[in-house]
Amino acid sequence: MKVGFSFLVIFFLVAVSFAAAPTDSTPSQKEKCFVCGMFVAMFADQNARIQFKDSTHAIFCGTKCMCKYYLNMSKYNPSKSKNDVTGISVKDFHSAASIDAQKAFYVIGSDVYGPMGHEPIPFEKETDAKKFLQEHKGKNILRFKEINLSLIKNLDNP
Repeated sequence: MKVGFSFLVIFFLVAVSFAAAPTDSTPSQKEKCFVCGMFVAMFADQNARIQFKDSTHAIFCGTKCMCKYYLNMSKYNPSKSKNDVTGISVKDFHSAASIDAQKAFYVIGSDVYGPMGHEPIPFEKETDAKKFLQEHKGKNILRFKEINLSLIKNLDNP
């Protein structure tokens, strides 16, 4: 009886530890950005991630590469579509915490660079984005659904 009880306790503790594990894990030293090929661990505070229904993911050095991939998925991964996406995360600029990309506020055109130069700079809170916009000469604040491929391409050629 004691063996069965011990097994249940261990099983429960293991199950709880997996349930509490973040879905947005730290990238390994070998993982590369799906768009530019840079090692993403070098930019751990700026990584972005797209999670798919089949439990796979695509990881990116920063927000701009993630946007390029998401907005033109057929180019980067023809076997996936936006319908396969279950979540998108970016890192809040101040806290480096993973946040829901679709709920974030993005400062465009600031004097702060990301891994690939000019990037949409993500914030969880609109107040933080507004303060950053003023302090870093940003042009405007956008929501995820307002970001398009033309805007992202313009960031490459300011």
